[in-house]
Amino acid sequence: MKSDQVNVRYMVEDVSKAIEFYTNHLDFKLGIDASPAFADVTRGNLRLLLSGRTSSAGRPMPDGTLPFPGGWNRIELVVDDLRSEVARLKSKGLHFRNDIISGPGGSQILLIDPCGNFIELFQPREES
Repeated sequence: MKSDQVNVRYMVEDVSKAIEFYTNHLDFKLGIDASPAFADVTRGNLRLLLSGRTSSAGRPMPDGTLPFPGGWNRIELVVDDLRSEVARLKSKGLHFRNDIISGPGGSQILLIDPCGNFIELFQPREES
């Protein structure tokens, strides 16, 4: 592992679909493909671990609770032109949780991966 690398794990229902989504739509590069259990994809110094039900991360907790995809935690990908990126992804049939919202730091929207995990697309506010 590189010292400047950031690792994030997402639980996914279908590792192959997740690989296709991240590599074809969000410019991630495939690293390890141990489908159907696990894969990793990278973008810059971000390594996204895609863990299916048969991976070690998919095993039940001691109380029987199963890890599952979704929730509100998310990775954030900074984009230069949020509106055009949203239009490009919608033209590919991808789905969003909300519309673009703006705040003091910039604008954002939540993209949904095939397993229900969120990816925040964020365009920082331009400094004047």
